Amino acid sequence: MAAPMLRCGGPGRRWALTWVDGGSCHGRGSRTGPTSIWMRRQSSVAQQLLHTAQKPMKGEHKWAAVVGLEIHAQISSNSKLFSGSSVSFAAPPNSLVSFFDASLPGTLPVLNRRCVEAAVMTGLALNCRINKKSLFDRKHYFYADLPAGYQITQQRLPIATNGNLTYGVYVGKRQSQLASKMVRIKQIQLEQDSGKSLHDDLRSQTLIDLNRAGVGLLEVVLEPDLSCGEEAAMAVRELQLILQALGTSQAIMAEGQLRVDANISVHHPGEPLGIRTEVKNLNSIRFLARAIDYEIQRQISELENGGEILNETRSFDCKLGCTVPMRDKEGKQDYRFMPEPNLPPLVLYDTESLPPESADPQQVVNIDQIRAMLPELPSVTRQRLVQQYGMLPEHSFTLLNEVGLLEFFQNVMKETRAEPKMVASWVLNVLLGYLKHQNLAVCESPVTPSALAELLNLLDSKAISSSAAKQVFDELWKGEGKAAAQIVAEQQLELMQDQEALEQLCHATIEGHPQVVVDMKKGNPRAINKLIGVVRRATLNRADPTMIKEILEKKLSLSSS
Repeated sequence: MAAPMLRCGGPGRRWALTWVDGGSCHGRGSRTGPTSIWMRRQSSVAQQLLHTAQKPMKGEHKWAAVVGLEIHAQISSNSKLFSGSSVSFAAPPNSLVSFFDASLPGTLPVLNRRCVEAAVMTGLALNCRINKKSLFDRKHYFYADLPAGYQITQQRLPIATNGNLTYGVYVGKRQSQLASKMVRIKQIQLEQDSGKSLHDDLRSQTLIDLNRAGVGLLEVVLEPDLSCGEEAAMAVRELQLILQALGTSQAIMAEGQLRVDANISVHHPGEPLGIRTEVKNLNSIRFLARAIDYEIQRQISELENGGEILNETRSFDCKLGCTVPMRDKEGKQDYRFMPEPNLPPLVLYDTESLPPESADPQQVVNIDQIRAMLPELPSVTRQRLVQQYGMLPEHSFTLLNEVGLLEFFQNVMKETRAEPKMVASWVLNVLLGYLKHQNLAVCESPVTPSALAELLNLLDSKAISSSAAKQVFDELWKGEGKAAAQIVAEQQLELMQDQEALEQLCHATIEGHPQVVVDMKKGNPRAINKLIGVVRRATLNRADPTMIKEILEKKLSLSSS
């Protein structure tokens, strides 16, 4: 096997891709050369376990699951944690690599102030204790995309400890009620990211891209207070929203800016915790929930069938829907932690402990100053929405959790006279339903906030009925560029304004359906709905159902008296 190499591409300090080895490579420590038989076996096992997870397993009530998470968030910064190299997701391979990133001899780390401030702000938002003195350490291990052979992290004394994260989960028979839960945060630490291995299975080769090497990460370590995939998914989503609100991380999982490792075990309540497995590098909230739930069921099934759980690292195969082994942890790896000799202790200050004015202000990070800069957090935004618009907490939760939906709602509110509850109902039920059905993001909606606002203005002014409004929305969804008023005019969807004509139509309907009238007189109040339907069809749904009902009830009461 050839040794990993990185070749300099000339005086422009651009680093070229090189072949790493000639063998088959499927990721760090992963099972190599899986055969089609093994893949089919894993797929069938996955289907069997996922099918079992949908109904109570034998003895399932005897088991309790314990889940802990390690979350790596890429810090929003123009440069890397210890070098001046730029940070960009779509840059050409090895175009953003400094001598320090490539671990050339004689290079030294210089700590990025922005990354420190981001860590402090995140710690404050998560109710952590900020350590005024924290230390950097070297964590030694070998991967082809880690040029130095070690990672600079904060193992002994991290920058923040002992926090908590409050998140919401849906409960109840219909999963419609929102319950608040909390998970403890053990610590938040600053550390370097590694490079990226690009596996070419077709040629059995691996390429190394060091653009990501040295990028600043926040590792948020959660205590094992979670018990299922849904709780983990909702906790990570809440953390993602907090990071984005703070601006400390864009936290875009599709770009690898937020990655999760899940530690999972099962045990009988009242007994010691079971042997845990670790599922690595989960980069989707949906896959995180699926991986955890699958792994819980796999461990229960294994134990109930007389097997044992290995202390191993696994990965989640999203195509098969199951976790697969990567490497075992029986021979515990010695990371040989040692103090980082090239970085002094990181010292932070508060208002009471500021150094003399002669000190370099670039070397001073004031915790209290950062606390004063904290923006509105998602939990506060939800409370504001409930108070400002009178909406249900569940609705404020959905508005904030769906990317771009809150902005869409607020833009509609700026242009409509309709009540906030009506706007929320249309955005959450109609618009979101259409988006989910076609698997579209909010930013891809063919119906703009202005178009929906115009439609709701027509509905609010009683120019059209609710059923006609839905017809108009269907037309708007086609994206033909027509305005709501134009569609109403073309399809003659305006409400009937002729009260006398509507009364005559209601009278004729009563005369033509004597049996329905008899049913009502016998004490069946729902029978009137048939008469309402007849009148609406006769008016091509252009009459207000409420007005029709009032006229019918008035005429029926007169006829009975």
